[in-house]
Amino acid sequence: MSERLLLVESELDTLFLVSQLLNSTHDLRMKLKGILEILHKRSGLHFGMITLRDLDDDSLSICEVYGDDVDRSVRYQPGEGLMGVILDEGATIVVERVADEPRFLSRLGVYKPELPFIGSPLAIEQGEVVGILAAQPCDATFLGERARFLEMVANLIAQCVNSLRVMERKQSELLNERDFLKQTLVKNYRFENIIGHSAPMLKVFDIIRQVAKWHTTVLIRGESGTGKEVVANAIHFNSACANGPFLKLNCAALPDTLLESELFGHEKGAFSGAIGQRKGRFELADNGTLFLDEVGEISASFQAKLLRVLQEGEFERVGGGRTLKVSVRIIAATNRNLEKDVADGLFREDLYYRLNVMPITMPPLRDRIEDVPELAIFLLNRISKQQGGRPLELKESALRILMKHNWSGNVRELENRLERAAIMSYDGIIDRDVIINTGLEDEISLNRTQPSAVAIRMTDFHDEDLDEREKVIAALEQCGWVQAKAARLLDMTPRQIAYRIQTLNISVKQI
Repeated sequence: MSERLLLVESELDTLFLVSQLLNSTHDLRMKLKGILEILHKRSGLHFGMITLRDLDDDSLSICEVYGDDVDRSVRYQPGEGLMGVILDEGATIVVERVADEPRFLSRLGVYKPELPFIGSPLAIEQGEVVGILAAQPCDATFLGERARFLEMVANLIAQCVNSLRVMERKQSELLNERDFLKQTLVKNYRFENIIGHSAPMLKVFDIIRQVAKWHTTVLIRGESGTGKEVVANAIHFNSACANGPFLKLNCAALPDTLLESELFGHEKGAFSGAIGQRKGRFELADNGTLFLDEVGEISASFQAKLLRVLQEGEFERVGGGRTLKVSVRIIAATNRNLEKDVADGLFREDLYYRLNVMPITMPPLRDRIEDVPELAIFLLNRISKQQGGRPLELKESALRILMKHNWSGNVRELENRLERAAIMSYDGIIDRDVIINTGLEDEISLNRTQPSAVAIRMTDFHDEDLDEREKVIAALEQCGWVQAKAARLLDMTPRQIAYRIQTLNISVKQI
């Protein structure tokens, strides 16, 4: 009875050590190797072996085995030998004497024929076996107790292996999802996906294709709403650092104190509320790209701090004394006249030259009005997705009005106007009347904006895709809403076109 108590105490002590090891930060192989050593030295279970099941072909490969000069390349197929039987049946097998078991293959050549052998499955949920724990007791006493003890250890190992495999699977899924999202981003931000075929935009494309090749600072200039951030995305995702991080920060949105912490990070206790260390955008964007929007809005006092990191790639976290060095590609953007700000003493001249290495000037929409139809279709498709996939159609009569506007708010204003029109259209068809109801034509008349030569969109009255209403509206617009002239364009009589205006519910513009 005393021997049994000593065995139980020894097993409890061993289980405690095994659980400690499994909860450690070591990798799986180190944990399993340590468990076999504990079993050998403290429980009299020698030549311990742990095999893990291959998910592809269900075979068992040796993960760890206690002992030197052991062939670790041995594999067991389902149903092959004693190990294959344990895998198939999912139950512990106790052999009182190895020499008397015909299913024992002894492929490792380490087990003693006159001693017992115990093999326990590493079973997880619903009886799935992920591997086998096997060992040889030093004698045949208390075999039942030793088998139950080995099952306990096997259960602990099984849960650890299963948790790691679940974690690896989730990590693999996350990596695959990350790679998919990166590929999608690269696909979405190809140069050819930037909308515009006008001469000013073609010039921009030439510059960004060239600048994307090099790790140089870029300053994107232009009015608000011209697509500066879209160009920054295109440069990053078509550059050598496309696999690195891409971080963005609007410099105008934060005061100096928060801006410094946001860009450079801070140490614990650096200021009230700094309860822990925090990395800044420069540190997080290492080996990647940092997009600084509205860079012209930063104060003169902060400009010197920004200049240092741009020149040397070095900075200190707020409240820290250690100098950190990073390699970050800077893309900045502004809608300010930096040359005037430099002359007025509002912007440091040395920072201006450090930022303005490779300038890209985005043309306003009014200077590339021929891009409006393509932009409008692109934006309308995006609005359609935002409205749950609702079908939206933009008529030629609506496009002609859009091309007469000067778009002081640029692409952002165009998207705003189209979204308003989509909301006001009951059937998803955006024609001249819907655009007029948004107030755009009133603004055109108020601003007395004259359409440029490129903005005049001539209509092919023989186009079969144009319905009759669109043809009548186009003819009236082309003739200054003089019905007799429009009738001649359409080979109609004045009476016929007047009838069409009435039946097609066309709002006649008064000139």
